[in-house]
Amino acid sequence: MGSSVDHAASTKRRAFSLVRLLRTVLLIALAVPILVIALYRVVNPPITPLMLIREGEGEPLHQTWVPLSQISPWLPRAMVASEDQRFCQHYGFDFEAIGEAIAHYRQTGKLRGASTISQTVKNILLWPWHSFVRKGAEAYATLWLELLWPKSRIMEVYLNVIELGHGIYGAEAAAETHFHKHAAALTRHEAAILAAILPNPRRFSADHPSAYVEGRAHTIEQWMGEVEVPASRECR
Repeated sequence: MGSSVDHAASTKRRAFSLVRLLRTVLLIALAVPILVIALYRVVNPPITPLMLIREGEGEPLHQTWVPLSQISPWLPRAMVASEDQRFCQHYGFDFEAIGEAIAHYRQTGKLRGASTISQTVKNILLWPWHSFVRKGAEAYATLWLELLWPKSRIMEVYLNVIELGHGIYGAEAAAETHFHKHAAALTRHEAAILAAILPNPRRFSADHPSAYVEGRAHTIEQWMGEVEVPASRECR
C-alpha cells in the first residue's frame, strides 16, 4: 500500500515539474520576441535569418545600413504603393489584405504576407519557411512591433533589410548595385522599379527590367502620389 502511494506521489511530482518546465519555456518563448523588438527599436539588426541562409548557401552579402533620412523619399512611397497601401491606417493587421491572402491560399495553397509590418517581423526574427505556426509567431510579434515602434522605424528597418537581388539587402546596396548611386539619389522611376521586383527579387531584374517589371513600375508610379508615408502628420 505504501509503495503504491509513494509511486502516485512521485508521478504527481514529475507531472508538476513537467508543467512548470513547459510554463517556463512558454514564458521565455513569449518574452524573447518582445525583448528583441524593444532592442531593435534603437539598435539596428546586425543580420537576419534570411541573410544567414543565403550566406550558408555561399552567397555574398551586400548591405550598407542608412537612416531613413538618407533614403530617397520616393522609395518609401513606392514600397507603400506596391506592398501595403494602408500602411499608415492599420495597426499591424490589414484585414482587407489578410482576406486577400486567405483567398490566395485557398486558390494556390501558398501563404503570403498581408502587410509590410508583418514582412518586417519575418525578416528580422523568423526563418522564411511558410507554415501556420510561423504565421502565428509572426502575428504575435507584429502586435508588439506596432506597440513599440513608430511607423518611421518600421519603414527604416524594412528598407534596410529587404532582399533586392542576389546577395543584395537594403536600399543603399540596391541603389549602388543597380543604379550606381546612393539611395538618397534614387529617382521616382528607379524607386518604382525596386518596388516592382519585390514579388521575386531573385528572378526579376532592376538592372534590365522586363516589360512586366516596367509595366508594374508604371502602375506603382501612378499610385505613389496617393499614399501616406511615415513622417507625415497622419503617419507617425
